[in-house]
Amino acid sequence: MALADCPGSRLRDAVEDERPLQVVGTINALTAKLAEQTRFRAIYLSGAGVANASYGLPDLGMTSRENVLEDVRRITAATDLPLLVDVDTGWGDTSSIAKTASEMICAGAAGMQIEDQVSSKRCGHRPGKTLVSAVEMKARVKAASEARTEDDFVIMARTDAAANEGLPGAIDRAAAYAEAGADMIFAEALTDLDQFHQFTSVVSVPVLANLTEFGRTPLFTVDEMRSAGVRLVLYPLSAFRAMNAAARRVYQEVREQGTQQGVLDLMQTREELYEILDYHGHEQRIDKLLESEDEQ
Repeated sequence: MALADCPGSRLRDAVEDERPLQVVGTINALTAKLAEQTRFRAIYLSGAGVANASYGLPDLGMTSRENVLEDVRRITAATDLPLLVDVDTGWGDTSSIAKTASEMICAGAAGMQIEDQVSSKRCGHRPGKTLVSAVEMKARVKAASEARTEDDFVIMARTDAAANEGLPGAIDRAAAYAEAGADMIFAEALTDLDQFHQFTSVVSVPVLANLTEFGRTPLFTVDEMRSAGVRLVLYPLSAFRAMNAAARRVYQEVREQGTQQGVLDLMQTREELYEILDYHGHEQRIDKLLESEDEQ
């Protein structure tokens, strides 16, 4: 049953209100709060982000459902922003995919994005991808859709077919996935605006563009995406890459110079962190509790 303010309904409302909806990747609870502070309407947990940041592994299908759920729970506990979760290929057969959908709902996710690669998947912007048949992917989508205990939980189907089967094959697959129950489509690794326009002209549900850095898709602007009919624009690991570069520079500075003085400008201040975490508010509540205990 749909709930008026469930995470899925908040994601759907955001897609309707902001065109295109900017969705930013958050690798943990703190980055989710940063996204909230900067007034984004929706956030994303990347499978690559979980593998890279939480486990130090490459994005090659090496993490489990529970690995991802652990990060989902931490993020949804920290923010009310609707979270779209990358579940790779769903971790198994249709029964496992149904379990994935139900557990993502229980963990507070707004939706899940499932792809049409084989279980030994590759990064969407790498060569050598192998896809399951459209029939098998439709079964994945149907299993996820039918397992929903919240009607508004979003099932997003990703197709990597443009690289293997060309744009017509990718569009045909996307249309079939929408017919099977996908609420939205993730069009991976398209390379120009005309391709996006062709995609959105045919596919009946909202289409997401993945503007990941250093990949096959150019870093189009929001206005360009709007003109191509794209409804969601994803920046899955932008902050994560910036954090990594800054951390490496700080480590090098401390090691080479013996002090962090030269890289203070890269750092969030203590007070900025405290503001995001409501540190002082929590501290005051603890003090009041202690005062109350002393009075007893």
